[in-house]
Amino acid sequence: MGRGGRDLSSVGVGLPGLGATSFVLRARRCVFALLVVTTMLAAFGALTVLLMGNGLSVVDVLILTSFAITLPWTVIGFWNSVIGLLLSLGRGEAWRAVVDLRGLDDPERPLRSRTALVMPVYDEDPDLFLRHLQAIIDDLHRTGGVDGFELFLLSDTQQSDLIVAEAEAVARFTALNAGRIPFVYRRRPDNVGYKTGNLWDFIDRHGDKFDHMIVLDADSLMSAAAIRRLVRLIEVNPRVGILQTLITGLPSDVPFPRLFQYGMRHGMRAYTLGSAWWQGPAGPYWGHNAVIRLDAFRAHCRLPHLPGRPPLGGQVLSHDQLEAVQMRRGGYDVCVLADEFGSYEINPPALPEFLRRDLRWCQGNLQYLKLVGAPGWHLMGRVQLALAILMYLSPPAWFALMIFSFVQGAVGIDGGTIVATPLAVAGPELGLGLLIVMLTMVHAPKLAGTLDALIDRRRRASYGGGFRLVGSATVELVHGMLLAPIMALSETLFIGRMIGGHGLAWRAQRRSGSGVAWAEAFRRFWPHTLFGTAMLVGFLTLAPTVVLLALPVIAGLLGAIAFTCFTSRRRFGHWLVRHGVATLPEERVVPRVVADAVPWIEEHGPRDLAARPVRELAPAPSGGD
Repeated sequence: MGRGGRDLSSVGVGLPGLGATSFVLRARRCVFALLVVTTMLAAFGALTVLLMGNGLSVVDVLILTSFAITLPWTVIGFWNSVIGLLLSLGRGEAWRAVVDLRGLDDPERPLRSRTALVMPVYDEDPDLFLRHLQAIIDDLHRTGGVDGFELFLLSDTQQSDLIVAEAEAVARFTALNAGRIPFVYRRRPDNVGYKTGNLWDFIDRHGDKFDHMIVLDADSLMSAAAIRRLVRLIEVNPRVGILQTLITGLPSDVPFPRLFQYGMRHGMRAYTLGSAWWQGPAGPYWGHNAVIRLDAFRAHCRLPHLPGRPPLGGQVLSHDQLEAVQMRRGGYDVCVLADEFGSYEINPPALPEFLRRDLRWCQGNLQYLKLVGAPGWHLMGRVQLALAILMYLSPPAWFALMIFSFVQGAVGIDGGTIVATPLAVAGPELGLGLLIVMLTMVHAPKLAGTLDALIDRRRRASYGGGFRLVGSATVELVHGMLLAPIMALSETLFIGRMIGGHGLAWRAQRRSGSGVAWAEAFRRFWPHTLFGTAMLVGFLTLAPTVVLLALPVIAGLLGAIAFTCFTSRRRFGHWLVRHGVATLPEERVVPRVVADAVPWIEEHGPRDLAARPVRELAPAPSGGD
């Protein structure tokens, strides 16, 4: 195995299996827990030393408490990324180091099961989701046919104009594909239970006919090879209940999704590989583009109705991670292949829609507060639910940390000393070092993924070479730094509204289009501009020497309105495409299924690609990029 694997072989990094043995898996988890706890204690201790130069005040305690809340999510992400990078270095299919599934080396074995391809939709653009379904059907026929597969389009569409448009589009789709694949379209008159209610209606009506289902979102796209590989693997691994690969963003000519998914492409690979190393068969589920064992799902994964009133009670909004934990509790494995082969989605086209989706996830994840302490979960189930909660508690904690630090350092309010014994005053080197360490850990997933791509010759070439890769990663890093404080303040304000009893209703997502109007951007993000202005004035007036440290946060908040508008402009996106900024591998060598689903890609792609063949990307030594 590669040199990255050898570095950690003493705890079983290179051993096969979702842990291979219970001993190896326990060893991995012990090592990971030791790394995380030690790092957290070191960071917390360093800040404590910095704050206790004159004793410990009330504000110091508030600062330390806020910092402690941010640490688990940040530190776990850092070590996931480091371990993922070490596993990748010098390896081909690095994900094989953390999974042990039968059938990985038998890609031609005929399928024997019946699988339903299931797409639930709700007030969606029918042209988009039917184009994706058509691309999947065509790819299945090009590569061996549709034996064993049936297609279900499960509509919860409620808008009268979309009901008519959807029915007409489905009629054309049905006529075009007559005899090509068994196809069922049904529309429910209501949206009871949201997406999960839609799926359970299918399971209760048709589940007995199938061994497995692959759930597709309205923006999902999967190649025939990716679909068959997932089905083939779950067929020969009877303990697996849910199996998925990485889901990558489809190429986009709109700036916001183009830049966002470029960073996600790198960050997810290293992060997921590292997390799979210690999570083993208790992995996450992302809600779509996965193959699911239907009898196991039906037996163990029906969602509970949470006690109390919304936003924390009632219908569970974030169903996927809870379903993964329930599947594992039922005795089945939940597995992730951390490669990038043939599984795609569309990211929201602009910041307002991206934020709306994120806040719905925020509300759904915080609903787990009512579940994480419930009896019956295994330890890893509680860890997964706790991590989902911490994901959305960390941003408010970061803002609280900044505010309390400003109150103490700039305004001079400390609330009185509660621990009078001072420590020796630490020098500025400790504070600067802690800041550098924390910034490195926050950005570790993207940094690790980019470094991995740079080192791997084939992956580096798939992005257009090292210069283009580093240049695009730098642009995306700036984009991500501006986006982060906008998202963090939005989540903080939303959690405040949730505490007051106000949540979000389930709404359809806008998955295409571009061009956010200035008026809409102002309406959505004036609080961010106001908060950023207050921060800037406060720092310039009371603490001008540290204003540079706060500048990334201030810039993101002050520029929220302009950021929203400019990153939604397709004209800017076309400029990025022409100049090869944030170009994905699928734009350089275009899989046929992607070309069918993304009409612009061959027309307006990078100029140097005109002569390149359009072909399907197959799993290769570097992980199937």
